[in-house]
Amino acid sequence: MSLYWRIFLLNAGVLTVAVALLLGPVTVSTPVLFGEALVLLGGLAAMLVVNAVLLKVGLAPLARLNRAMATADLLKPATRPTVSGGGEVAGLTRTFNAMLDRLEAERAISSGRVLTALEAERKRIAQELHDEIGQTLTAVLLQLKHAADRVPEPVRTDLHQAQETTRASLDEIRRIARRLRPGVLEELGLHSALRSLAAEFTTPRLGVTAHITPGLPHLDPAAELVLYRVAQEGLTNAARHSGATRVEVHLRPLPRGGVGLLVRDNGHGLGEAPEGAGIRGMRERALLIGAELHVGAGPQGGAQVRIEITDPAGITDIAGIANIADTTRATR
Repeated sequence: MSLYWRIFLLNAGVLTVAVALLLGPVTVSTPVLFGEALVLLGGLAAMLVVNAVLLKVGLAPLARLNRAMATADLLKPATRPTVSGGGEVAGLTRTFNAMLDRLEAERAISSGRVLTALEAERKRIAQELHDEIGQTLTAVLLQLKHAADRVPEPVRTDLHQAQETTRASLDEIRRIARRLRPGVLEELGLHSALRSLAAEFTTPRLGVTAHITPGLPHLDPAAELVLYRVAQEGLTNAARHSGATRVEVHLRPLPRGGVGLLVRDNGHGLGEAPEGAGIRGMRERALLIGAELHVGAGPQGGAQVRIEITDPAGITDIAGIANIADTTRATR
């Protein structure tokens, strides 16, 4: 039954009851007595309450659809509103579900293209840092060493200090290039890349440990890249914002099949802070390979990032993954 006829029949029923009361034995004096006025007002109030309840019941499917529309988030796929009955509300629910499916598919395709371009740009910048700036700083080091061997002692000390500063800058350039282009991931795989990432973020004030469970199922290069980037972003957030002293990175199989990555710290947690670009970027990467990403508080405080790939063999069917995979293989 359509929404129009539902509302019409509900109101018609209330009006029918009102007419039936007029045809009954109840009479109204002229002028209206106080007791009769109370009876009329009570009857009117009862009819309004009944009408309100019936309308609420009749419009309940529309209210559920409205709540689903208000909470829909393409970065957080949820269950679709249930299509029940027929008429305009059921048709509107089906159209809304189809629209969400289409928007999620289009977003996956566009996100795949953006992330492909992002990885290609990371590779280009890392290559330029290594080949251009790195070689230039190496040449500067050699020139400083050559000059230091030919100048008097007071100036030689200053040149040695300049050498150390240049060498530190060269090490920083190499570190940035490694973060932009995960060479360890390309050459040795995800296990070694995560251990290297944990060692890179370990400082005297922050201890990072990587726990890799052996016997994990084979992952597509694109899935490995997503897991690496999620771990990298999680460690970056823990090092910069959480105030943590300890971070754990776990890569392990899931009980129902698949692979899960967990990054957990002992910092002060997320609090009420809104999600930033880093977390939204992780969600987009997770959606791209059909993974589930959960960001929230850890069981003992702090923050944790958990991503689960339940179907490692099927991720190549996701739109846009092949492009990222080809980019990753091309760098090997």
